[in-house]
Amino acid sequence: MLHVIFYCLSLTLYNIVAGEGSSYCKKFTNDCHAMEHQTESGTALAVVPYTEDSLLPHHRPTRDFHLGGHDIHIQQDWGSLGVAAVVWDAAIVLCEYLELHPEVVGQKQVVELGAGTGLVGIVASYLGGHVTVTERREAMPNLRKTVNSNTVDSCPGSITAKELDWTTDLSPHPQYDVILGADIVYIEDTFQALLRTLVHTAREDTVVLLSCRIRYDRDLHFLTLLESHFVVEQIHYDKSRDIKIFSAKKIKTKT
Repeated sequence: MLHVIFYCLSLTLYNIVAGEGSSYCKKFTNDCHAMEHQTESGTALAVVPYTEDSLLPHHRPTRDFHLGGHDIHIQQDWGSLGVAAVVWDAAIVLCEYLELHPEVVGQKQVVELGAGTGLVGIVASYLGGHVTVTERREAMPNLRKTVNSNTVDSCPGSITAKELDWTTDLSPHPQYDVILGADIVYIEDTFQALLRTLVHTAREDTVVLLSCRIRYDRDLHFLTLLESHFVVEQIHYDKSRDIKIFSAKKIKTKT
């Protein structure tokens, strides 16, 4: 029964963080209820077949993608690093958007904030961007490993990994042509630090693209905060994944 409880708690956490309403979440919820019924009736849990396909996406040890013209292999580590070491739908949607609009990042100086596995930054480099993927110190070894394992010789751009903590001194960090963020708007305690990081790393002509699922009213609150310094507009909506992409540009100062 403990196995069932752990499975159900894991599912609940994923649904809260990911906000998933898709078919696989419904499937696993049904499976969970079925296992509870089997346990209560005395049926051994060992009869429930295990396959990697039956794992929630964030529990799979690896995920593979073909984006930006290249195969990408991502090793996930939910157990050790949680949300910073798995691929979320918002990252996939942003990658697909960049594939359709490669001019956004091509030959531009690009930074990805809260890069996690670095998927978005990797794809941006494949599309010709000169990319810096950034994360907190504890997530850097996994990020560097993922970036190094997906570097290709034929890449028209470049990519490097660099530590960036939104709560610390930002003066060593430059401004960029493009700022990318995928699912980095979800913890309200980080909103002010994220905002100051965006303000610091953006010029008036910098393009900011934020890909996210709006799960709670507090997420909309961040967009309101953002509008105090940036002109914000929604430029894309992936209905199947319920992911929105917002574009932001700094409000021009009056001279």
